[in-house]
Amino acid sequence: MGQQAVEEGLRVAWFRLEDLGQLIRAHRTDDSVTKAINRVLRADLVVVDDIGLLPVGTDAAEGLYRVVDAAYEKRSIAISSNLHPAGFDELMPKTLATATVDRLLHHAHVCQTSGDSVRLTQALAGKGVAQMS
Repeated sequence: MGQQAVEEGLRVAWFRLEDLGQLIRAHRTDDSVTKAINRVLRADLVVVDDIGLLPVGTDAAEGLYRVVDAAYEKRSIAISSNLHPAGFDELMPKTLATATVDRLLHHAHVCQTSGDSVRLTQALAGKGVAQMS
């Protein structure tokens, strides 16, 4: 989805959840978190990738909430996760998860996928594999 947006000339900001945590930590010291989040939202689409693969620190949970809250009804956000949003309270404090998911799902299009991993299928078929010398 992000690649398609770029190909159509849109600006895309892509983050892992850990990146949002680093952003919050870096800007908390000088109290510029809101400015940093507003810079992120200059993009037409904000992508937060792979939620649920790694443990979520407090700063990352705060970063996700802040981005979702600031983008609510203003910007498009794409989230990829191996968890259904109802399970986000396993990753972050329940109150923060509830507020994040509430805003995230209000006008959302939820796309659930199933089947084999595209990467694994390609690897097993020998695609993208180069012999090491």
